[in-house]
Amino acid sequence: MIELLLASFLTFIELNCENLFDTQHDSLKSDYEFLPNGDYHWTRTRYWRKLDHIGQEIIALGEDSTHQWHLPDFAILCEVENDSVMRDLSKRSLLRHAKYEYFITHSPDQRGIDVALLYNPYAFLPIRHFSFRVHPLLDMRPTRDILYVSGKLNNGDTLHLFGIHAPSRMGGERASRPHRILVEEKLAEAIDSIRSKTPEAKIIVAGDFNDYKNSPALKKLYALGLINISQEAKGENGAKGTYRFRGEWGSLDHILCSRSVAESLTDCHIGDLKFVLEPDEKYGGVKPFRTYRGPAYQPGYSDHLPLIARFKTRE
Repeated sequence: MIELLLASFLTFIELNCENLFDTQHDSLKSDYEFLPNGDYHWTRTRYWRKLDHIGQEIIALGEDSTHQWHLPDFAILCEVENDSVMRDLSKRSLLRHAKYEYFITHSPDQRGIDVALLYNPYAFLPIRHFSFRVHPLLDMRPTRDILYVSGKLNNGDTLHLFGIHAPSRMGGERASRPHRILVEEKLAEAIDSIRSKTPEAKIIVAGDFNDYKNSPALKKLYALGLINISQEAKGENGAKGTYRFRGEWGSLDHILCSRSVAESLTDCHIGDLKFVLEPDEKYGGVKPFRTYRGPAYQPGYSDHLPLIARFKTRE
């Protein structure tokens, strides 16, 4: 049964990992908070616990609604510090036997966080990959690059993948809105370039957009014909969004697809696994079980919940 699932379905995950830093200082980045002697006292013990938690989460997300399981094929990961972290995650954590490979950006982000793609080499053969640099506006800090990877699926189809982590809402939504629109415009240029050669290209865009589904930035992508397959996603254990702030659920994370991909969608939901949740003692219900609550460490997973999409592939 597992072989049949591998041949017929693809599982795609998006997850903001909440400050997945290593414990070494990068002399070119402001990562001081996440060092053993930094504000968050980020030790190797905490680092390796975090890696195994992310690995545990990805493995558990391979279970579908019929309680069958197969290894997720793709995961777009946000807030990952560097290549060293991805190597530890894929080769030395609980995922070490999964044989995942990865690509990661090397962005000018001041804190040093990047966007990565984890992929199953038995389901996807990469052809090319690179990063799109987003040159900041005058009042804008350097932001994360856009990750692009294209490759072949087992059925011969070419898939184009984009990973995005748009600028935050620091300073207010309206004041920071042009920063996110700038990123989406760069993304739109890349998509237009692909479609100029292959009008029916299979495209998936995923990541932390730091915007809700009806935001001006996302509407620019809808105008390209991309479909937000995650806009109505809900969890099975109480989550109504991927992020919760002051008791209110909202989704800053999204998965968008070209129509040629969306037509093969079988399911898209929020992965609110019980072990990645904790009681919301102030507002009731549940919330993501994060790694830090303010400056206080707790052995959680992330302040974001993952999105999971499953697609039936062409035979």
